[in-house]
Parts: sequence; structure tokens; C-alpha cells
Amino acid sequence: MDKLRFTPLVAALPASVPFVGPETQQRVSGKPFEARLGANENGFGPGPKTIAAMQQAATETWMYGDPESHDLRTALAAHHGIAAENIMVGEGIDGLLGYLVRLLVGPGDKVVTSAGAYPTFNYHVAGFGGELVTVPYVNDHEDPDALVAKAKEAEAKLVYIANPDNPMGSWHDADTLQRMINNLPEGCLLVLDEAYLDFAPDNTAPALHPDDTRLIRMRTFSKAYGMAGARVGYAIGARDLISAFNKVRNHFGMCRVSQAGALAALGDQAWLQECLAKVEASRNQLNAIARDNGLVPLPSATNFVTMDCGRDGDFARKLVQELGKLGIFVRMPFVAPQDRCIRVSCGPAREMELFAAALPAALKAAAANAPQSV
Repeated sequence: MDKLRFTPLVAALPASVPFVGPETQQRVSGKPFEARLGANENGFGPGPKTIAAMQQAATETWMYGDPESHDLRTALAAHHGIAAENIMVGEGIDGLLGYLVRLLVGPGDKVVTSAGAYPTFNYHVAGFGGELVTVPYVNDHEDPDALVAKAKEAEAKLVYIANPDNPMGSWHDADTLQRMINNLPEGCLLVLDEAYLDFAPDNTAPALHPDDTRLIRMRTFSKAYGMAGARVGYAIGARDLISAFNKVRNHFGMCRVSQAGALAALGDQAWLQECLAKVEASRNQLNAIARDNGLVPLPSATNFVTMDCGRDGDFARKLVQELGKLGIFVRMPFVAPQDRCIRVSCGPAREMELFAAALPAALKAAAANAPQSV
């Protein structure tokens, strides 16, 4: 075959990925990172009960995982006080977002998001031919009113917001989100990404009404439960919408070991609380490190701290590069003016010490190589 016969849509898309992983960067540099603080992983990891459950399940990996994730869905339903029919388990929030977009977005359909918000959602929209319409952040927060107004103007099928937000760590209270839901135009579905909800203050999430057809909520075991590598996420939504996932999802996409681990993690709420306390302590350390080096840590309801470098995106990019040379993996927002910042994940004390030791030299090198403002 002389030429691959891609669809016109796929042929027109760039062959790119939203994130360059630390493994890729390590292969290029030829040396490992000493502190892995760029992917918002939970460096404190899963609890002993979760690890033991996954080790036991590893002996059963000759079997496919339960295609209905029945035990996990049942446990999640009991945990949230809702019906299992309102829950769909999938390969992380990223996988569920892809299925959702496939269900609802066709060529030319409008989808509203914030410029610089979590980019994987945008890749799914582009991959199914949808048209992204964006609004800017306001004061480093996604803007619920502007998102709803743009959804009305564009006659959008979907509007996406993360609360708490990635990459800024900011958040809105439950009343603000409920007003957003109430003001949605008819026929528009709000995709509420709550990946970081476990770290947020009380009264961040609107009340759980799973059969509200205006809303689908996305949650994960990747962050607070420390299971990013297991790829376990779940959606909460109206039963007809949740049932529709069965039309398009990979029914054997959930690893048996991952299902066992998530089930054990959900049952070990004591470990979750211990982990949340560790994250809070680490967040306080990061705030202090930022201030000690002349950076401004932004308020965060997540397991990372976004630090305002006080300059532009070119300087922040240089700082990320210089930290990488010193063995510290961090990331930064993609879109101005948020790209004036770097974003540093919480982690164990040793990694905090390594970051604190490297930051002054990295700042000095970035300043030396940055163009002077006029």
C-alpha cells in the first residue's frame, strides 16, 4: 500500500501529544530525574492495603477484568449514596472524556472550555471533529459566567470546567457551580472534572444529584488515592447517559489488578486521610520555598502549587528547563498569561528538599539567559 488511507479528519490533525512525559525527557537527557514533581502524581502512593490487594490480584492476571467493574461500581455507589446505574468506571478520567466526546460530539459541533484548561479534553474534541470555543481565565480562575455565556452564544453541546482547576490550583465554591448548572442553555451538558476534589475545602462540590441530565461529573483514583499508574476513573451522571457509554467503551479496558486496587483504596479511608494530611504539609512547604525565592505561590485546593514567577512565559519555560537540568521535573501552564507560572506537585520530604536546593540556581540561570525587558 503506497499511502495510508486515513480519514480526512485524522489526516488534518497534527501528530502531537498534550504532555511530554518525564520518561521521554529522561531518555533524551540520559539521566533520571531526582524529583518527579511535574505530573501531579501523588508521591505518597497508595496505602499498604491497596498494594496488598493489587499483589494478590496480580496472580489472577491470566483473567480479563470484570467488564462491568461490578464490585467497584457497587462500592462507589454505597460510598456516595447513589445507584450503581449512575456510575461508569473507565480508564482514568482521560478515557472517560474520550468516550463522552465520542457519544455527543460530531464534526462541527461546538464545545466550550477555558483557554489553557486541561488539554486532553481538547484533543478528544478535535479527534472527533468538534469545534473548540474558548474563554480566558479571570484572575487565574476559570470563569463560570463567561463559559455559560459562550455556550449560549455558540449553541454548544458541551461545556468543560475543572473544579478545582488544573493547572492553576484555583477553585470555586459549590454555590457558584450550582448557579452555573442552573444557567446552562437547554441541551448543553456540563462536564465537571473533579479530579482534585479530595484536596479541596468543604463546600467546593455542588450537591450530588446524579440524575440531573445537565451534568456529568468525573472523578479519579489517580490523585488523592495515589493510583495514577493504575488508570481508574469514574463518571457520575444520569442513568441514560451512563448506560450509553456501553455503546462505545472498551469493555475489557479495565485491568483486573486496577479494579482490585481501587476497591481496596476506597475501603481504606483512614489511609486517604493520612495522605491528605501529608499533601497539606507538602503544600505548605512548597508555599514557603516559593516565597523564600521571590516567587508568589497561588492559593491551591489541589496536590500541587502554582508559582507566579513574576515575568513572562519565556522566563517560566527557561526555569522549567533549568530545573530539569538539575534533576527536578516540573511543568507549567501552556497559555498566557498563566504561563508566567511554574507548577510543582506535592511530594515526600526528600523531593521537597531537592526542589528547594535546586530552585535558587535554576532561577539564577534562567535570569541570566532570559531576554531583558525594554
